[in-house]
Amino acid sequence: MTKLRTFFKRHILWVGLAAVVVPLLSIIALQYWSLLKLEKTSIVAGHVGMKNYLADVSKEVKMFYTTNAEQSLNVSAASIQGDLLKTKYHFSKCKIEGAKRLFIASFGPGGEPQTVFYSPYDQTRLGDVPPSEARAAQIATVPLRVLAKDGTLVKTAKLYVDDRDPENRILFKPVVDDWGKVVGATGMILDSDYFKAQLMPRLIRESLPKFFPDGADENVIVSLYDRPGNQVFTSQDAKGQNDVSWVNPSYFYDYTLKIRSRNMTPEQWAHWNFNFSLSLSLLMTGVLISGIVLALRTASREMRLSQMKTDFVSNVSHELRTPLSSIRVFGEFMKLGRVRDDEKIREYGEHIETESRRLTQLINNILDFSKIESGRKTYRFERVSIEDVVAETLKTCEVRLKQSDFTIVFECSPVSLPPVVIDRDAVAQALMNLMDNAVK
Repeated sequence: MTKLRTFFKRHILWVGLAAVVVPLLSIIALQYWSLLKLEKTSIVAGHVGMKNYLADVSKEVKMFYTTNAEQSLNVSAASIQGDLLKTKYHFSKCKIEGAKRLFIASFGPGGEPQTVFYSPYDQTRLGDVPPSEARAAQIATVPLRVLAKDGTLVKTAKLYVDDRDPENRILFKPVVDDWGKVVGATGMILDSDYFKAQLMPRLIRESLPKFFPDGADENVIVSLYDRPGNQVFTSQDAKGQNDVSWVNPSYFYDYTLKIRSRNMTPEQWAHWNFNFSLSLSLLMTGVLISGIVLALRTASREMRLSQMKTDFVSNVSHELRTPLSSIRVFGEFMKLGRVRDDEKIREYGEHIETESRRLTQLINNILDFSKIESGRKTYRFERVSIEDVVAETLKTCEVRLKQSDFTIVFECSPVSLPPVVIDRDAVAQALMNLMDNAVK
């Protein structure tokens, strides 16, 4: 246990660092794995979001035309079993958007058709219509004429679409009597120009903020293309990226609705987000580890300083005891009168003076340490002889050197040295430190 405690004290920085870094690295590895999965999920989600947007626009197109057709093509069987030309109105008097023509076909008792066309704006009967429109209406209602001629019963009058003529697409539904027999048909010829110029731009602009909120719609480009591949409409006049999702709008299957990214594809955005999140996590981890290392280093330094102070106090106590013991011993000899010889008295007095000077130097040294740490240390320079400073310092250390069985030889320069400007006490202390280190 003691060895383990000693090991922790000596390696507290590394132990503390390992205790923090290992969990952090585990968290980073887990976060990396999570971000990797999030990147893949974001890519899929981006493409799915684009496809869902196109599907929603196609659904809105279908709902628009289906709603208009269901409202406008609801004609009773009784109103068309007579002479269509004698009836002025068969439709509700309201403007029907998206239609180029409305028509009613009565098959009659023998199944012979009688087709009348109406304006979608005021529902007035029209005289002549382009032959292509009349032909498209006749071709579209052929299956219903066959059912009427055969007497086949129809349970539900549902809506049908005929787009064999791209310029005259028709939504139509059968008109059945109370017994379920087909007696006629009513329909609307869709206006392709309205679809391209008004309906699609409006639906695209209205749907973009719903699927791409908070300005994300600025990163997508939605375009409509016709059968030859010519661009009919685009939400932004920009080239964009190459990633493309596409659908064919309902009832206009020869047109193509495409969506692509303007700045970043879902893959690029997910990769950028992955790199940004991971870099941010690594940066925060690095800052955290640096802070912990700095704190541990500070704590370790404080521990070392505390140990150094403890050692310093111990050493200083030892250093102080030595001159005090010498002073006490010499003082006791002189007090008890054991020394009667004047030369011995002078020698003991010299020893007491030297040890007192040494003791004073030690105390001054301690005070200097305190001043140096607080930044208040000052020096007092004066012009002195360096030889005198060295001689006095050696004399102060003479007793200690003899007690440690050391001998020092001091030889003065044969040529008198010039005075120097120094701090006498600081130089003496430096010389004493050198000799103490040499002895130790």
